Amino acid sequence: MSTEENPAAAPRSLAEALRGRDDVSLAALLRSRPDLITPVPTDLTQLATRAGTRASVVRALERLDRFTLQTAQALAIASDPATYDELLGLMAGDDGDPAVSAALPHALGTLREQALVWGGDDRLRLVRTARELLAPSPQHPSPTGLGPTVREAGAGISPGRIQEIVATAGLPSTHDSVSALEALTGLFNEPERMSALLDQAPSESVEVLERLVWGPPYGQVTADPAPRLRWLLDRGLLLPTAPGTVVLPREVALRLRAGRAHRTTEPVPPPVEAAAAHRPQMVDATAAGQAYTALATVEELLKDWHEGGPAVLRAGGLSVRDLKRTAVALDVPEPVAAFWVELAYAAGLLASDGEADERYAATPAYDEWLERPAGERWARLATAWLAATRTPGLVGERDAKDRTLSALGPGLDRSAAPEVRHRVLALLAGLPEGAAPDTGSMLARLRWERPPRADRTGGGTPSPYARRTPAHPAEQARGAAARAGGIGAPGYPADGASGEGGDDDLRSRLARWTLAEAEMLGVTGRGALSSHGRALIGAPPAPRHADTQTEPTGPGDKLPVHHRQAPPPVLSPAGQATAAAAAARLLDPLLPEPLDHVLLQADLTAVAPGPLERPLADMLGVLADVESKGGATVYRFTPASVRRALDAGQSAADLHAFLAAHSRTPVPQPLAYLVDDVARRHGHLRVGAASSYVRCDDDAVLNEILADKRAAGLGLRRLAPTVLAARTDPAALLEGLRAMGFAPAAESAEGDVLIARADAYRTPPRTPPEPVPDGPPVPDDTLLAAAIRAVRAGDLASTAPRKPVAGSAGAAPGELPRTTAADTLAGLQAAVLTNDTVWIGYVNAEGGASQRVIAPIRVEGGFVTAYDHTADEVRTYPLHRITGVAELAD
Repeated sequence: MSTEENPAAAPRSLAEALRGRDDVSLAALLRSRPDLITPVPTDLTQLATRAGTRASVVRALERLDRFTLQTAQALAIASDPATYDELLGLMAGDDGDPAVSAALPHALGTLREQALVWGGDDRLRLVRTARELLAPSPQHPSPTGLGPTVREAGAGISPGRIQEIVATAGLPSTHDSVSALEALTGLFNEPERMSALLDQAPSESVEVLERLVWGPPYGQVTADPAPRLRWLLDRGLLLPTAPGTVVLPREVALRLRAGRAHRTTEPVPPPVEAAAAHRPQMVDATAAGQAYTALATVEELLKDWHEGGPAVLRAGGLSVRDLKRTAVALDVPEPVAAFWVELAYAAGLLASDGEADERYAATPAYDEWLERPAGERWARLATAWLAATRTPGLVGERDAKDRTLSALGPGLDRSAAPEVRHRVLALLAGLPEGAAPDTGSMLARLRWERPPRADRTGGGTPSPYARRTPAHPAEQARGAAARAGGIGAPGYPADGASGEGGDDDLRSRLARWTLAEAEMLGVTGRGALSSHGRALIGAPPAPRHADTQTEPTGPGDKLPVHHRQAPPPVLSPAGQATAAAAAARLLDPLLPEPLDHVLLQADLTAVAPGPLERPLADMLGVLADVESKGGATVYRFTPASVRRALDAGQSAADLHAFLAAHSRTPVPQPLAYLVDDVARRHGHLRVGAASSYVRCDDDAVLNEILADKRAAGLGLRRLAPTVLAARTDPAALLEGLRAMGFAPAAESAEGDVLIARADAYRTPPRTPPEPVPDGPPVPDDTLLAAAIRAVRAGDLASTAPRKPVAGSAGAAPGELPRTTAADTLAGLQAAVLTNDTVWIGYVNAEGGASQRVIAPIRVEGGFVTAYDHTADEVRTYPLHRITGVAELAD
C-alpha cells in the first residue's frame, strides 16, 4: 500500500524516515556523510537534527554530481512536498527527455540515501536547510535562473493594484489579495490560457520576456516604463519587488521554458576521451625511465644537502634564493624543483634539524630508503605523493594575507588533493591500455562529478583560488539587448554561466598538476597510465581493444571512447601497502640493471654507460664531479675532487685500486699522475685550533706561506720553526690555504687527521607530515556496525513508552528520567525480582549523558549488573551515575 492510500504510513519527519531504514541503508548514509557520527549521536532524532545542520548539508551538497545537484535544485523550486511527476516535469520538461527520465531515479535515490530528501514519491521533501540554500532569492540567486513565485513576489503589492492586474489579465475580480494571487498563479500554470495570453502580447514585450526567461530574472525599470514593459506589468507577467526593480515570476518563466528548471540538464557524465594511443610496452618503458629519473633526482637533491641544507625561514619554508639554487643544482625549472623537494618531505626523507640555526637535511629514514630495492623506493615516493595534501603547484603564489607561499612552508595544504589525484588516475584506468586522455574532456568530467561552487549556489562565495572571468559573449550581448529594451540586469550569473573561471577552480588546477606530476614520477608514460601505476591504485588490468591500439591519423582525430568501468576502490592503509608492493614488483623488471664498471678516458673523465651500483656510485661521487647527465653520466676528475676523496679517509693506493677494479679500460696515465700528485701534497700541512694553527715539518713551506700576500687576511704568525698560528677559525684557514694552492689536512686535538664524510649529518628521527584530512575519515565496517547499534538502542530508549514513577519529574521524550536515589534503587530491585526491562538515564565518567534500556540481573555493592539492550551485552553500572529509572509501558 502506498503512502497516498495510507497517509498514516508516511513519515512526518526526517527522524521518522530514518527509523524506517534498515541497517544497510543507515550504513550507506553514515559512509557518505561521516560527519554525522563524529561523535556518535545518541538516537535517530539527534542524527536527523545533525543531518539538517547547515554545515553538514553544505558539505553533502558539495559532494553531489552535477545531475544530482540539479535534481536537488529542482526540488528547491518545486512545491513542498512535491510529487515525483512534478520533479520529473521540472527536470525533463513538457516534451520529456528519455535520458533524464532514466537517470532521475538514481539521482533521487542518492539524495534519499544521503538524507537530503525524505518521503515517498508522492510526498518528496527536501531538507529545510538545503531548500534555504538552493531556493532563489534576490540575495542568493538560484543556478536555475528562476525568481520567486507569484505569491512571493506579490506579497508587497497593494490589494488595489493586484485587483487591477487580475482584471487586465482577463480574470474575474476576487474579494482578497490571496485569492487574486492564486487565480493569477492558476492562469500562468495552465498552458492553453497562458498561450492565449502571450498571443495577445506585442512582439517587443515577448522579446523582453525572452531576455529574462533563463535568468537573471530581475531587471531595472524607470519610473515611467516603456509601453512594452507596461503591457507586461499590467498583466502580472512582470511584478515589482522594489522601487525600480521588477522580476519575472517563476510560473511565467517555467511556462516559457516548456516546464524545464534548467536550460541544460546533464544526466550522463561526459566521457573521458582518448587523445592518443601508444603500445602498452612503450608506455611502461617510458614510465619506468621516468621512475628511474625520479629516484636519481631525489638522491641527488638529498646528497646535495648531506652536510646540512638551506636554512629554514623564520616563517618556515625554503627561501626563493635557495629554491633557485636547488633548481640549478638539479638542472630543472623552479616549479619542478619545488615538486621534488616537497615529495622528499612528504616521504619522510627530508626535514628540518630543529637546531637553533635551523636547517634542512636528510633524515635517518633516507639511509634506510637507500638500502631498499629500486622498486620499493619508487613505491614509497609514489604512495607518499598519492596521500599528500601539500600541493607544490601553489609555490610562488600568494595567500589571503598577500604572503608568498614557499616550498616546505605553511599554507600549501589542500585537503582535496588526494581525492583529486586518485580520481584522475581512476579515470585514466578506465581508458583502454596505452591511451592518453584528452585534458579538456578529463576536466569536464571532473567538473561534472564535483561542480564548481558557483554552479552549486548560483554564484555564492567563489573559491579563494579562482579568478573571475568575463561573461560569455552571448551573455554580454543578451545583457546589452535587455538594457536597450529598457530593462537592465543586476549581473549575477544564472544557469549555464557560473561566473567562475573554467580551468581556474582549484579542482581543475589540481587535476592538471596531477597529470604533470604523475608523468614526472613515472606513474604515467606518454600521458597513459602504466601497469605499475594501475597497480598502485588497486585498479584491475585494463582490457585491450584492437581498434584503440593505433595512433591517430591527424592532430584533431579522437580515438573511440572506452566504456565506463567501475572506479577502483579507495584503499585502506593495509590495502595501499599491498598495492604499493604489487606496483614495485611490476616496476622492478623494467628498471635498468645497475652496472659495476665505468669507462676511464685520457681526458680525466669517466663515462658511466648506465646506472651504477650504490657503492660504486657513492665512491665515484666523492672522487669525481658530475659533468653531464643523460643516458650516460660523465664524471670529471680534478685536484679538488681527488683531495675530497683523500679527506674522506682514502689513500692513494686505495684510489688506484678502486680505479683499476671498476674500469673496463686501463687507467690513463694522466689520471694516475693526478692522484699521486695530489696525494703527495695532501696532509703535508696540518691545521688545528688555537684559534687555529698550521704545522709542517718543512719550514720552507711555512716561509713560503708567510711571504705570500694572499695570506695577509689569515693573520698568520710563527710560533716555532714548524708551527704558525692564525686568528681565523680552522675551517676558514683550510679554505684560505687551499685557495693559495696548498693541500692542507685538518687534524684533531690529538693530532690525528680528521676524516670528513659527506653523509655524516642527519636530522633527528622525523615522521612524515600528516595529510590534512578533508573532513572526518570514512568509517570502517566495524565502526559503522557499532555506531548503528548504539544509535538504534538509544532511539529505542528515547522513544519507548514508559509509565510514570512515583517521585519522578515526568521526563519528556528525549530527556533523561529523574528519580531520587531511593526510588532509583527500589525501582531497579523490583525489576530484578520481576525480570522486567526498565529505562534509565546514565552519565558516564566524562559527563556524557545517555538513555539506556536495561534488564537488571542483580543490584549489590553500589552497582547494578544488567543486560544492556543499547550495547547488546551484559554491563555493570555504578548506581550513583544513574539519574533515574522509569518503567516501560506494556
